[in-house]
Amino acid sequence: MNQHPNHPHRQPQFSPPKRGNSFMYVIVFALILTAAYYMLNPTQGVDDSKATEIPISQLMQDYRSGQYTEVEIKNSKIYATTRADKQVLAYKPEGESITALGLNDPNVSTPVTIISTEASAFWISLLSNWLPIILFIALIVFMAKQLTKGASSAFTFGKSQAKVYSKNDKKRTTFKDVAGMEEAKDELVEVVDFLKHPTKYTKIGAKIPRGVVLVGAPGTGKTLLARAVAGEAHVPFFSISGSEFVEMFVGVGASRVRDLFQKAKRNAPCIIFIDEIDAVGRQRGFGMGGGHDEREQTLNQILSEMDGFENDTNVIVMAATNRPDVLDAALMRPGRFDRRVIIDMPNLEEREAILGVHVRNKPLDKTCDLKKIAQQTPGFSGADLENLVNESAILAAKKDKTKVSQADMEHSIEKVGLGPEKKSRRLTDEEKEITAYHEVGHALVGKLLPGCDPVHKVSIISRGMALGVTWFVPEEDKHLKSVSKFKDELCSLLGGYMSEKQTFGEVTTGASSDLQRATAIARSMVMDYGMSEELGPVIFGEKSMARFLGTELGSKPNYSEAVAGKIDAAVSTILNEAQSRTEKILKDNKALLEKISKVLLKKEVLNKEEFNKFFAKSKAKAKK
Repeated sequence: MNQHPNHPHRQPQFSPPKRGNSFMYVIVFALILTAAYYMLNPTQGVDDSKATEIPISQLMQDYRSGQYTEVEIKNSKIYATTRADKQVLAYKPEGESITALGLNDPNVSTPVTIISTEASAFWISLLSNWLPIILFIALIVFMAKQLTKGASSAFTFGKSQAKVYSKNDKKRTTFKDVAGMEEAKDELVEVVDFLKHPTKYTKIGAKIPRGVVLVGAPGTGKTLLARAVAGEAHVPFFSISGSEFVEMFVGVGASRVRDLFQKAKRNAPCIIFIDEIDAVGRQRGFGMGGGHDEREQTLNQILSEMDGFENDTNVIVMAATNRPDVLDAALMRPGRFDRRVIIDMPNLEEREAILGVHVRNKPLDKTCDLKKIAQQTPGFSGADLENLVNESAILAAKKDKTKVSQADMEHSIEKVGLGPEKKSRRLTDEEKEITAYHEVGHALVGKLLPGCDPVHKVSIISRGMALGVTWFVPEEDKHLKSVSKFKDELCSLLGGYMSEKQTFGEVTTGASSDLQRATAIARSMVMDYGMSEELGPVIFGEKSMARFLGTELGSKPNYSEAVAGKIDAAVSTILNEAQSRTEKILKDNKALLEKISKVLLKKEVLNKEEFNKFFAKSKAKAKK
């Protein structure tokens, strides 16, 4: 499962200051200096553009005659305000004092204000001369720091980017935090014991597997299981993704691999975990650059480092992938990744245990039954179940509830598995009627055929891309499918198509996805499972191992054009037989089809109990 930033095993990391911070400091410093300039150079007095300039003699004459209400003297400028509230300006002769001019005459009642500007003049001179120099020096220092950072990053470019989880972390993950996967945990107990007691194995001459690859579908808990191994063994855990090795520069990936293994050896015993190893571990020889391809050089370095481990190094490499078929053979040979741990999708009991782990910190209502939720979620991975529980908690909080109820959990199953309700998608009455008959056709045929799973819910409320949903939920997990089960499922898939055709005389585009699934099943029966009576137990089609840039080119046909025609004919035969059976079932139960469809139109949703009531006293027939 993906690691969350707030996971208890994630160690706090120091965040270096951003590169733009230094430049921001310079800008802030400049603004402070500018503010100081205006604080020390007050703009008191009158704006020169609004004052009328007059001779100094006229100003003195008007001053003595009492025509001014206020006089301000600032440097060589004399501002005066007339009784009509007009501003005048006169310039004081150089060298003349205020006393000589007579502006301090005690017989005149007009107040005279002198604004001292000696300190302001000093700061104005200082800032005007030194501010550009200070800003220039700050710019030089900022550029020098950026160049230093660039040079240092060039030396660390080839260093490993692995995250390190300390063995002293109090909130470490253990096997108790991993629900299910008992067989996988048993396989890894030996690894944990070796890391704890290595001498017990080395004394008898035993060597623990140097590499363990965890294989499973996305979301099954491969990363969580690897972290639990480190937590159980109390050893450091180096975690890195396969894509973090590869860069556009030649040799960087190999350099990071060397640095990672050197760090691991210094911290032995420890675990190196490489997630999505297929990003660098794909088969060699199919890339654009041949042996000089950067990804292949990284893989070569991993191979040589794993071979270079001494017997007493106590460093175990763990990796995870969901594509083991694309891994290079040299990577999977004994001595490297010589132990493969398969992690399957959780079964019924494991799903219930996983749900129990994820509801630990969520208050549940008494109505919650985790076993029923587990029964309704076949095919869900651990990540899907975690998402389900989280969605149910969000839904409960949205309704201002203090506890999560069973209804919240079941609603979240539909949201995660089928998609959210499309309440804005409004159907016409005709479309709703067609959708109702279509979905009841699926449910009715599936109910009457023993090979189909029980009907859990029928709905004509739009979800995701579908206008309606018929939900079949198996009562138990099954790993094998028979020919009869495939044929019954084909009939159920064609139930909506044939229901539309019989009821309305034509079909709509709503059956397209059902036909695609039915065709895929029929073709798999013929080509992949050998279930065709005409062609016999032969597997047709051969997966090509040739890859270009890690992508499959497709499948290589191992049969002739004549056989291809027979395959198409066999697929058509299977589908035609299913169509005939479905048509017969719907004709024999036409009244029941109409009855259930009308009720569904009114209620829009029929659950399992409501749907089964229609069959309690009816004499429904199915042709076997």
